[in-house]
Parts: sequence; structure tokens; C-alpha cells
Amino acid sequence: MIKNLARTFGALSLALVPLFSSPAAHAAAPVPEVTTLADAVGLVKVTEEDRTGYTRTKFKHWNSGDDKSDGCNTRAEVLIAEAVVAPTVEAGCKLTGGTWASYYDGQEVTSAGSLDIDHMVPLAEAWDSGASAWSAARREAYANDQGSDVSLVAVTARSNRQKSDQDPADWMPPSPEAQCRYVGEWVATKLRWGLTADDRELQALKVYSEGPCEDTVVRYTPVV
Repeated sequence: MIKNLARTFGALSLALVPLFSSPAAHAAAPVPEVTTLADAVGLVKVTEEDRTGYTRTKFKHWNSGDDKSDGCNTRAEVLIAEAVVAPTVEAGCKLTGGTWASYYDGQEVTSAGSLDIDHMVPLAEAWDSGASAWSAARREAYANDQGSDVSLVAVTARSNRQKSDQDPADWMPPSPEAQCRYVGEWVATKLRWGLTADDRELQALKVYSEGPCEDTVVRYTPVV
């Protein structure tokens, strides 16, 4: 699975530095951060949440995706990228066939229409945690973020709707094997976008980071 391979080998790629590259190239490249889950949780700022003024329409999605020429929107591009068995892409970016693994609940899915593209940190939660102060363009970039392989995830519609806009204090993936990965990706997304956490959320994250998920590694690249 492309996405899982990226996670597995991501940390190794940090050690591969070109022997000959210009200072300008180094300056232009985003610098990934790699740390333990406990240390990552410690970097998340704590504030009270405020949902005043929130509507989903303030986060434009899905837009035309990373490849403006392929005729696919962000949702379809994520489905193509995360497929275990690649779907056929027909005219109008209609996807047929293909197989996906919904990691929240451990389900194998063979129909793109049965999947939702979940925002790892839901739009409402992002609004509560700092996105209310962003420009419309930054909120659109957040809602369509393919620059990180953890910001958007293809999962069963059922699991996504059970999650809704809840944070880890109130919802975790039903598959126990998924929970440490989920907490790590949640924290990575918060740090990538400079989002905050409230007290209950932070305490829930600490329970996992200091207990069953203490060996989890968090990798993220901040968006400037």
C-alpha cells in the first residue's frame, strides 16, 4: 500500500542527503520533523476551543486536487493514491474496481462509493483549534491537504460518520491495532498546521503517548 510504504520508509529518507546540492535547494526544501509521540504531544499548545461562526462551507472542498490536469478532484486523487489495488480511472475521473483498506475498522472495501475521505482532524475541530482565524485560502489548503500522507484518509463511511467531529477524548478507531497510528497522525496533523488542543483532548493524548503508544514516532512538516 503506497501510503503505508511512505510511512515505513519516511524516516529513512531523512538520512539520504544529496552529496552535491546548492544552498538554495536546501533553503527551499521543507524540513520534516521526527520525534516521539510523547514529545510531539508536548509541543501542542493548549487553549479553550470556540466553535462560534463555524460552517463547513468555510473550508472549500473538494477542489481540483494536486494535479490540475487529471480531471480528478482531491477526493478522487486520495482514493487513487491510497488504493491497495488500483482502480480503473474512466472518463470524468469515474473510478471502477479497486480495493482499499479502511484502517480505522480493519475493513477491506472494493467500491470507491463506500468510502469517505476523512479529514484526520475534522474541519469543525480545526476551526475550534485555530482555523477560525485563517484566511479562506488557508482553510481551503487545509481541507485539500495532500502534502502530508496523513491529513486525508480513505475509510469506511460508517467509521467516518461515527467519528464525526470528535477528538480522541471522545472517539478512537474501533480497531485496537489502529489506535496508536491514529493518535500519531492526529498529533502530526495538529503540529503540521499549528492547531491547538483543549485540556480534555491533551489529557487523552497523554494517556496514549505515555502508555500503549509510547513507541510511536511522529513525522510532520509544518505548513508555513
